[in-house]
Amino acid sequence: MLSNNKPNRKPLIYYALIAMMTLFLLNALVFPSMLARQVQEVGYSEFLKMVDAGAVKTVSLDQEAGQMVFIATDSSTNRDVVCKTALFPDDSLRQRLEDAGVEFSAEIPTQNSPLLNFIISWIVPILMFSAMGMAMNKILTKRGMGGMNAMSFGKANAKIYAEKETGVTFNDVAGEEEAKEALQEIVSFLETPEKYAKIGAKLPKGALLVGPPGTGKTLLAKAVAGEAKVPFFSISGSEFVEMFVGMGAAKVRDLFKQANEKAPCIVFIDEIDTIGKKRDTGSGLGGNDEREQTLNQLLTEMDGFDGKKGVVILAATNRPESLDPALLRPGRFDRRIPVELPDLRGREAILRVHARGIKMEGNVDMNAIARATSGASGAELANIINEAALRAVRMGRDTVTQDDLMESVETVIAGYQRKNAVLSEHEKQIVSYHEIGHALVAAKQSNSAPVTKITIIPRTSGALGYTMQVDEGEMVLMSKEYLLSRLATLTGGQAAEQLVFGSITTGASNDIEKATKLARGMITRYGMSENFGMVALETVNGQYLGQDTSLACSPAYAEKIDDQVVALVASARAKADQILRDNEAKLHELAKYLLEKETITGEEFMAILNRE
Repeated sequence: MLSNNKPNRKPLIYYALIAMMTLFLLNALVFPSMLARQVQEVGYSEFLKMVDAGAVKTVSLDQEAGQMVFIATDSSTNRDVVCKTALFPDDSLRQRLEDAGVEFSAEIPTQNSPLLNFIISWIVPILMFSAMGMAMNKILTKRGMGGMNAMSFGKANAKIYAEKETGVTFNDVAGEEEAKEALQEIVSFLETPEKYAKIGAKLPKGALLVGPPGTGKTLLAKAVAGEAKVPFFSISGSEFVEMFVGMGAAKVRDLFKQANEKAPCIVFIDEIDTIGKKRDTGSGLGGNDEREQTLNQLLTEMDGFDGKKGVVILAATNRPESLDPALLRPGRFDRRIPVELPDLRGREAILRVHARGIKMEGNVDMNAIARATSGASGAELANIINEAALRAVRMGRDTVTQDDLMESVETVIAGYQRKNAVLSEHEKQIVSYHEIGHALVAAKQSNSAPVTKITIIPRTSGALGYTMQVDEGEMVLMSKEYLLSRLATLTGGQAAEQLVFGSITTGASNDIEKATKLARGMITRYGMSENFGMVALETVNGQYLGQDTSLACSPAYAEKIDDQVVALVASARAKADQILRDNEAKLHELAKYLLEKETITGEEFMAILNRE
């Protein structure tokens, strides 16, 4: 009976490894002796005779070995040979060598054997290309181009940062004092776990950082690891999702395995909503895709690992409403830590942190910059500081001034100046009256932020001009009167165009959009409508991503809401019309002045407005 059993064949990698090991052994044991026999040893007196005879061509000094290595011509064969001789103290040797025309070389000459030359020229390149071919074959196999090896996947590829590489502590994070206070307990547990074990307290397994983009969620996670002086694992949620089903779950297992080996440590999963979305699709068919399997494995691993080892899972997202409820229950992500947009004091602190390495003039007022950047995130404030430094370099200065910072604020808000934009004189006049209309309506209302700057220089954002208003302090609550004043200010630009030129232009499109959105919010979300009262007629979707809204009412109510919005904006427009008619002389005077200067400050504007 014939046997079908075939002998096991070793993969090519084994033979390549054996060849490489053989080459290393030859290089370490055999080649040095072969090289040594190629160098002839001569006495010092014979070396001097060869110098006097003109046989020596070049000489190299080997201080460590205490010898001289030189190339000389063999009189019997008339070929160059490499020789060496002992180094003796001889003050006249240098002059003797120069008189004989001997060259001094910095390199010690050697003479390779023919076998070594063959190995270096042929064998080594062949082995290198073979190794590269096997590596490429392995990569293609893992991506599904091979056979059974396509199932050998599952490495997490998490980035591991040592303490010296992160270099981030709570001192480097400003404007998020509440978040730092909530995370301080985790740092304390990682530093002194015995204090909590003594009373029987358990470390929270996970903490979820939620907030708008750019508020410093990743920076806070690194700061926790830096404060606790523990390893920091960082991986994005999208890295778990692969083409093959099951690979994401395998990566989760590998990540937690690495974390347990490095405990105590911090594991940070950025954009966890990529794999942590709600599993109920509403179709009634269930789900079994890669994301769901990855999420199930993550839930299992978080239940399985021992929190006493000091492994803390931190995750970040700006879409907490989309996460699966099982991920947020106690025992998994026990804590939800808001990382909100900074307030006035927070913005000033963030600006000072990012200005540490920037040369600033002594009279720079960071508080004024913080007041002008209401609603800015930490990333935007960092960009403002950098833009100011870049502008200072463009202007040929070595320090950043207050003007640089204010211009960088405008650059981030409205874009760069379009210095080459061509507007006719009539169009400039329309833009001038439009912006003065905004400013004049704002200045003549008691519940309005002060005007700080007016310009008619076009910007890359598409704005042909803008009016900047900055509140004296931080606005946390906005009254109905304040919002009505804001509505009237938004309509003031088009009202000025209608009053002066008898027609309107497309320049008020952005004002109309803002006014409509504000009026609708007052009616549907803020309860500022007498007809509807405290009834929520609109829901907010994605509170950290632009606050998209959707109506939560019947079509009959939607029609009534539209009527209310139209009436509210019309009332604000009537108020703006009345203010401009009452101050028409000042409107013409200020518009003419702005047309000449192109940019005026709030102080200049108020001085002309209040002048008799």
